[in-house]
Amino acid sequence: MKVLLTGASGFLGGAIIAHLFRQDRIVLSCAVRSPLAQVRFSTFSIGDLCATNDWSRPLLGQQVVIHAAARAHIMKDELADPLTEYRRVNVEGTLNLARQAAAAGIKRFIYISSIKVNGESTPLDKPFAFSDAPAPEDPYGLSKLEAERGLIQLAAHTGMEVVIIRPPLVYGPGVKGNFASMIKLVEKGLPLPLGAIHNKRSLVGIDNLVDLIIRCIDHPAAANQVFLAGDGEDISTTELLRGVGRAMGKPARLIPVPAGLLQFGATLLGRKAMAQRLLGSLQVDISKTRELLDWKPPYTVEEGLRRCFERSN
Repeated sequence: MKVLLTGASGFLGGAIIAHLFRQDRIVLSCAVRSPLAQVRFSTFSIGDLCATNDWSRPLLGQQVVIHAAARAHIMKDELADPLTEYRRVNVEGTLNLARQAAAAGIKRFIYISSIKVNGESTPLDKPFAFSDAPAPEDPYGLSKLEAERGLIQLAAHTGMEVVIIRPPLVYGPGVKGNFASMIKLVEKGLPLPLGAIHNKRSLVGIDNLVDLIIRCIDHPAAANQVFLAGDGEDISTTELLRGVGRAMGKPARLIPVPAGLLQFGATLLGRKAMAQRLLGSLQVDISKTRELLDWKPPYTVEEGLRRCFERSN
């Protein structure tokens, strides 16, 4: 099976390469933004993802595309019009690639979307399901939804199979963003007022997500489906911090402060969005993913965290 991977030099792309390197059945080619990016396998430099990229050489002879390249979510985007930039990369760039892929005879296009298509939060124990109406709340989530809709229309008109995967927060060796910030706080041994949070959040370890993506490369039942990804267990922010501490061998110092008080303080300080990620719930129902693909996440959250730190040392 010949596979083209975009975003090969990124966090997810690097993990996909590491897994596929061990699989003889896959002949992998990689598309990267910069010619200086160091990746294994045949590599094509395509520059910034946009509507004018020429994909003719990278697509030649390929059978499957895994599209992991994107403009990533930014908590405090300082652009005057971030939606326009998200659309330029995540919508126009994606659909340009997909149209050329269909014209080149690509059999299957796997798109790495985001749970932000569904929304930012769920009521406790009422997880997002694949069939829920999309409700993105920020420009990034909206751009991912628009790309999904364009891909579904393209599949209907061309016959190219499209697989959409929506992961929640992804963690693993080399992770950046909010998860990396949380790790640093635990590592420093700072007391954190998060010892009494009773929310539930779905996460997905990088190894579990990559395992799911690889399952979708040639599984017949994956064609033209939307899959939600996750580790299959939901944990509170308090449990997550404790798990990070155990994995690091440095117990998290947590102070039990009522969530309502933290929410009030965060609102006063203009940090409502950050508080929502720490105090609110976001759960994902992966039952369709399990059943349709006969897939089980290979690693628990505890195992995923341990692997994360074992491999980063």
